[in-house]
Amino acid sequence: MSHTSSAPAAVPANGSAPQPPVAKRVPSRREHHGDVFVDNYEWLRDKESAEVVEHLKAENAYQEAVTAHQAPLREAIFQEIKGRTQETDLSVPSRKDGWWYYSRSVEGKEYSIHCRVVARNTGDPVTDWTPPSVEPGVEIPGEQVLLDGNVEAEGQPFFSIGGAAVTIDGNLYAYAVDNSGDERFTLRIKDLRTRELLPDVIENIFYGVAFSPDGTRIFYTVVDDSWRPYQVKSHVLGTPVAEDEVLYQEDDAAMWLGFDLASDRRHLVLSIGCSEFSETRLLRFDDYDAGLSTVIPREEHILYEAEPFLLAGKETLLLTHNKDAINSMVSLVDPFELTKPLAEQHWRTVVEHSDDVRVNGAGVTSTHLVLSIRKDTIERVQVLPLAGLGTPEQAAPVEPAFDEELYTAGVSSSDYEAPVIRMGYTSYFTPSRVYDFVLPTPELPSGQLLLRKESPVLGGYSGEDYVATREWATADDGTRIPLSVLRHISVQQDGTAAGLVYGYGSYEMSMDPGFGVARLSLLDRGIVMVIAHIRGGGELGRHWYDDGKKFSKKNTFTDFIAATDWLAGSGWVDPSRVAAMGGSAGGLLMGAIANMAPEKYAAVVAQVPFVDPLTSILDPELPLSALEWEEWGNPITDPAAYAYMKSYTPYENVRSVPYPKIAAVTSFNDTRVLYVEPAKWVQALRSATTGSEPIVMKIEMDGGHGGASGRYVQWRERAWDYAFVADSLRATELLPGAGLK
Repeated sequence: MSHTSSAPAAVPANGSAPQPPVAKRVPSRREHHGDVFVDNYEWLRDKESAEVVEHLKAENAYQEAVTAHQAPLREAIFQEIKGRTQETDLSVPSRKDGWWYYSRSVEGKEYSIHCRVVARNTGDPVTDWTPPSVEPGVEIPGEQVLLDGNVEAEGQPFFSIGGAAVTIDGNLYAYAVDNSGDERFTLRIKDLRTRELLPDVIENIFYGVAFSPDGTRIFYTVVDDSWRPYQVKSHVLGTPVAEDEVLYQEDDAAMWLGFDLASDRRHLVLSIGCSEFSETRLLRFDDYDAGLSTVIPREEHILYEAEPFLLAGKETLLLTHNKDAINSMVSLVDPFELTKPLAEQHWRTVVEHSDDVRVNGAGVTSTHLVLSIRKDTIERVQVLPLAGLGTPEQAAPVEPAFDEELYTAGVSSSDYEAPVIRMGYTSYFTPSRVYDFVLPTPELPSGQLLLRKESPVLGGYSGEDYVATREWATADDGTRIPLSVLRHISVQQDGTAAGLVYGYGSYEMSMDPGFGVARLSLLDRGIVMVIAHIRGGGELGRHWYDDGKKFSKKNTFTDFIAATDWLAGSGWVDPSRVAAMGGSAGGLLMGAIANMAPEKYAAVVAQVPFVDPLTSILDPELPLSALEWEEWGNPITDPAAYAYMKSYTPYENVRSVPYPKIAAVTSFNDTRVLYVEPAKWVQALRSATTGSEPIVMKIEMDGGHGGASGRYVQWRERAWDYAFVADSLRATELLPGAGLK
């Protein structure tokens, strides 16, 4: 093996093509279950090494040289995103206790400004829950600024908020800030009466903070060395942080821990779980010293969520669970039942199991049960009155009605006392809308949707210029794969257009319809975009997920290739002008399809790609590894899981074929998918490819898993990815009449 050093990429003086950096080969052996893998590039994992940092800078220099001609296109796409975005904007105020909370964004500023204004009580509930009308750029009398992200971010390489909370009396505001992109936050508490910060500062916390109802304590989570949230702690204001109580510590490396307040705020609810089973523990605020009680122990292997509430004055638990119900169902149980063995407990059915309907979750207000379900791939919301719940008198569910075929509707917030629930709505070509749904009453039996806001899209945008249709590809095993096909209305079905296939297909995550300003820049250049709802996602219920994980993982990849074949044969596109894009676990998908069917793609963009999963998951010390076993299998202990992963992991299956243009996009500080994975992958690809297309890596030296933190920087990153695709597909010109107006 050659021991060449990392050669910096440079454009040779004679003007010939730039040369990629070649990393030296330092063989390291990995041996498991009798299989030996020699990894020549594992040395690139050493983040502290000056040689590694130089190599990554050389990768960026090469990428910049290869894509320099795309700079005007990147700038055009950036200006299109900017030109369609109302930069001075604000959220719809949300009521919590005696205040309306909202955030503003201001033109030229990267970060949101978080504000509030006092709420009035007139005695008419719907009036009292009608948000004040706030205008961009117009200050409201009495507006209080809680936090100005632009001030907080000054002089910092990165800025992100990982949670905020306000006491019920509205006096104290807690917020958690990350200044490096590694998702470790510092918690500070501000007294909103004096604007002073309290001396209490808590370092290195994870997402999520909440005050106790009396405002004397704050709860937070802490992660272990592998970035897994494993402790919930309680800090009494005014006491040393070193004395904070560990309310609960989860020692099982495969279990994730989080917490929330129950809707009626009488309990702290701890959720412990993996994707296959869970456990909920409750803490009563009115009996704090009694400690935690377990709802259903994990040994029962039930995946569930529990919400304690009062039903007709009686202590009751609302369970959303998969006991004898793969797609989940909803039941009620009296707490005393939980003292019996599971087989003897009496649960009352509220929503029965259905093979066609996936129950995603349920919550309560003081009057209604609020249900999130998925049917025919679409997320929907239903509400049922609490009166008669779980009895023969239970009323039929009411579903807010929308008029599009492909859309996403969900509850964005609900307050226990409110007569309305706040809903978000979007579709591929309807910008996000905020509705308040007035909960049904005898006078208004079907409730009422009140549109509070539609996000403005500037630049002459009209949804009429675009088309979204539902199509179906057929997989090798005959399974029908839903596709969402998006295009500009002027594209003709004459086999000449360019196409882009996008997918994810892991963790039961669904790629739901949603509006994206940046995507318009591709559609306006005549690119037909297919979002492939492949197995491993959750679009068609729990079995859709189960059929794309562990020993069925390859279905995810072959489904994506089937979606590509559908597009190539659809009559819309020229099969030689199709690209693929995906990120994170969708980046693993990109690596897999590049190995399996490189000839079908003109270009592949892999964002923060998980392309060396076997190496990562074999090291339980690496961030989040143990949590991955339920998704991919455990290759450490199971030789069959090892062999199956070995057969598809992108890095170890690179072969001598002509690869298409490939861009791997990553961040130096990403804690979820380490930069070393794409860094090793591009070296393997370049040394194996028999083709001449460039393989580049773009690495953001300051960002985290979501890239850089400011909005303009994020728009530039999106413009980079889209320009790479459009240029590779020779689709750089706007269609006649398309673009900003």
